[in-house]
Amino acid sequence: MDALYPRLLVGRFAECFGFYDAVLPELTGATLARGDAAGPYASWDVGDEGLLALFDRAAMAAVAGTADLPADAPAQDRAMFVGRVADVDAGYALCLRHGARPVAAPADRPEWGPTLRNALVRDPDGNLLELQAY
Repeated sequence: MDALYPRLLVGRFAECFGFYDAVLPELTGATLARGDAAGPYASWDVGDEGLLALFDRAAMAAVAGTADLPADAPAQDRAMFVGRVADVDAGYALCLRHGARPVAAPADRPEWGPTLRNALVRDPDGNLLELQAY
């Protein structure tokens, strides 16, 4: 049983599915456990533990009773995914090839940690991801 894993509620399900299905195997070793691009749900596991799930935002809003609320209210980011990768530059390039939007190119960040290198991208639905190595 998965103790805790993130589930992204996305408005562009097929695009997000394509992005995560393309980059998660190489970045984390994850495999698709359930679902497909048709949605409304998909998840990836590492071994027998959940790593990430996607759920269509409109489908969840219907269940949660919030379908009448604005889906895309502007706000600063309230959450992000952080993934440790072997090579930040290669991971950044991989994400961009599969539809991520660049936020911050790979850079050394000694002010955050003596050997930390990171990059930031947004997935097709606008969720913020940090790739880091240290």
